[in-house]
Amino acid sequence: MRVAGIANQTSLYYQRLSSGKKINSAADNAAGLAIAEKLLRQQNGYDMGTRNAGTASDMLKVSDGALSSITDSLQRIRELGVQAGNTATYGADDLSSIQQEIDQLKDHISSVASTAQFNGRNLLDGSASGLHIASGPDGSGTTLNLPDSTLKALGIADFDVTKDFDLSVIDKALDQISGSRSSLGAKSNALDHVMNFNQYASFQTTASRSRIEDLDYGAAVSDLKKNQILDAYRLQMQRRQNDEFGRVIQLFQFQNR
Repeated sequence: MRVAGIANQTSLYYQRLSSGKKINSAADNAAGLAIAEKLLRQQNGYDMGTRNAGTASDMLKVSDGALSSITDSLQRIRELGVQAGNTATYGADDLSSIQQEIDQLKDHISSVASTAQFNGRNLLDGSASGLHIASGPDGSGTTLNLPDSTLKALGIADFDVTKDFDLSVIDKALDQISGSRSSLGAKSNALDHVMNFNQYASFQTTASRSRIEDLDYGAAVSDLKKNQILDAYRLQMQRRQNDEFGRVIQLFQFQNR
């Protein structure tokens, strides 16, 4: 029985050394296992929250790039509008030529607003509102609303310099896009802070779980060697006791002959 117990204890040491963990089953430390699993759940939540926030940040960068392109087109439309306002030198044919370029720029804005996508989701056509970003370890997070940047939403669908036109509508569109980009930039910065916190929290949670679950190899090897020496000593003493008991039995049998 003692030999079997020694073998089981030695096997347990080798199991821990091979797995690198102090807790390999609930029998090893039921309370410790429950705490370690809870910490692992939290750690996984932080890691996934970091990935979700990173993906959302990438989506915001794509949106900002598309809005930057729209801004460039609006700035050019404004320049052309100022040029068209110089009626002292430009006639109807000239205004028609200017409007042709403006129409091309408006087509570009419309195309960007309708085709800018991230992972198959349209970003700037007004459909991307109420988007939940699960950046917290428990699935909580923040809501994202991407701007509607279509010609109608910007109020420039009917802008035409061959007719009476108001240049202020282009200024309002520029202000609208600038405001949207500022909002997206602030949201992107907030997500960066969330990712930094999640990474820090995940690291600390992992360290806490490691102290409960992971094996100290140096101490484990030292304990194994110590127990091997003690086990060898116990076996030796047991054999000696058995030998002495055997001699006593032989002597007793000899005296009774």
